[in-house]
Amino acid sequence: MILVTGGAGFIGSNFILDWLAHSDEAIVNLDQLTYAGNLNNLAALRGDARHLFVRGDIGDQSLVAALLARHRPRALVHFAAESHVDRSIAAPSQFIATNIGGTFALLEAARAYWHCLPEPERAGFRFLHVSTDEVYGSLAPDEAAFTERSAYAPNSPYAASKAASDHLVRASFHTYGLPTLTSNCSNNYGPYQFPEKLIPLMIATALAGRALPVYGDGMQVRDWLYVGDHCAALRRILAAGRPGEVYNVGGENEMTNIDVVRTLCDLLDVAAPARASYRQQITHVADRAGHDRRYAVDAGKLRRELGWTPAEHFASGIARTVHWYLAQRAWADEIASGAYRDAHWPAGGAA
Repeated sequence: MILVTGGAGFIGSNFILDWLAHSDEAIVNLDQLTYAGNLNNLAALRGDARHLFVRGDIGDQSLVAALLARHRPRALVHFAAESHVDRSIAAPSQFIATNIGGTFALLEAARAYWHCLPEPERAGFRFLHVSTDEVYGSLAPDEAAFTERSAYAPNSPYAASKAASDHLVRASFHTYGLPTLTSNCSNNYGPYQFPEKLIPLMIATALAGRALPVYGDGMQVRDWLYVGDHCAALRRILAAGRPGEVYNVGGENEMTNIDVVRTLCDLLDVAAPARASYRQQITHVADRAGHDRRYAVDAGKLRRELGWTPAEHFASGIARTVHWYLAQRAWADEIASGAYRDAHWPAGGAA
């Protein structure tokens, strides 16, 4: 048994589906179902006894302690976070509460549980904290990619809150010995991503015939990581990562935002043609405050030590992604209407 937090979100739900496709080891999924939590992501697991959903807050230490005591997981995989930069700029307090306070409460509950475990369970327990490359700040065009030794220099409230949570995880290992692992990933894309993020937003907006808003000159560079590759990396880190270590997970696909949008337009021109090319809908808007120009991570440590490499190139991953969103328009429509909030728990009810 493993305990996953935030398993109804984008990366968390993909991780659960991926995990149960490769293993029969059960999962307890703790998610508060804030606006980005969507149980429709896990509809394929409805009635599957390997998946037990619990609606709750990671900051509720008594709830987390009860789940740990009842299910005795061998690992805790922590996805739960507020993650949208624009929202963090407009209303940062929830990011501080969830990403810092929530992570601290989760670490404390996990530490108390781990401390009381008998051997060999105690030695085998792992706390995997899933974080972001945004903690490292911004790179110049000719700078080398971020490594695990790069200094932290977060530039948004979101990035600062994740940086703080990374430090709390590190301190829990170095002070108390809690066997933690941290991953810092680049920009994810793929199925089930909430449509406030660039790729699903552009797909939905293009299909609706509306203007495609691109911040500033669109030359901001991101390293794009297909979510399935990220899930494979996390499984590998959990299986073989060294406690106390940090592992960068990158897709090795640096692209400017404007090129991502143009690629999406070209794919939609073929798969869902309109009267004119979707490129004509591209509109440049005022840039985001404090917008980082470039992120890129060096995943060499993960490749050398654990043997992971991404399976998808951007061309193959983005084609799969566009195909998925075109085939799953009902999923997106339910988010747009708000109906996704009425989804039933996919397995087991409350624990």
